Amino acid sequence: MAESPDDPPFRSTKSTEAIQAAYDEEEATSYVERHWLKRRIERRTRRHQFGDATGRVLDVACGTGENLPHLPESTEIVGIDISTPMLLLARERADDLGRQVELEQMDAQRLSFADDSFDHVISSLSTCTFPDPTEALNEMGRVCKPDGQIRLLEHHKWKAPVFGRVTERMHEGEYERVGCRLYEDPTTVVRQSNLEVISDRRWRLPPFTGITACPPTTADTPI
Repeated sequence: MAESPDDPPFRSTKSTEAIQAAYDEEEATSYVERHWLKRRIERRTRRHQFGDATGRVLDVACGTGENLPHLPESTEIVGIDISTPMLLLARERADDLGRQVELEQMDAQRLSFADDSFDHVISSLSTCTFPDPTEALNEMGRVCKPDGQIRLLEHHKWKAPVFGRVTERMHEGEYERVGCRLYEDPTTVVRQSNLEVISDRRWRLPPFTGITACPPTTADTPI
């Protein structure tokens, strides 16, 4: 299992099976209740990062469907997640929004889709939890069309010392519960994969990094 260069030693990754078990029905339900304020604050960053996606869109680790309201009506959306309870809540959200969404239980590190299947691949707050983020990111690049984009939204540690310590304490419980790791710089994690980073942007509130990348060129793809 890969580790980011800024992972502290005690932030080893949890297994896929452990993460799947952690996101049970109780966790899925409490996630919605526990993070209601956080989700309101996140809206503008999700809208900025995903609001102009086009064509067939894959939402990797879609969770409860937080990105659905921010994707254009014209998009064809496919969402995958390791957790069936989270997908059930995503289905409820899609129905409430009146959106036609295909949802599947799937491991992000082993996507079952053919190469070049999607115009955009999006994912939010996910590389921090994947057992092997590099493998998952490479899979996103594989299923994205050569002229498509991978759009990511990840939380990062505040650089201000006081706020940095606050976010670390906040994420102690997240790590123990579901394996979420807090990165100094999520873009560094993406650069470990074979994706080509086009741009990134850091927000102070919420402390998120938006990353836009593209699939590797044929010459850059390992044989």
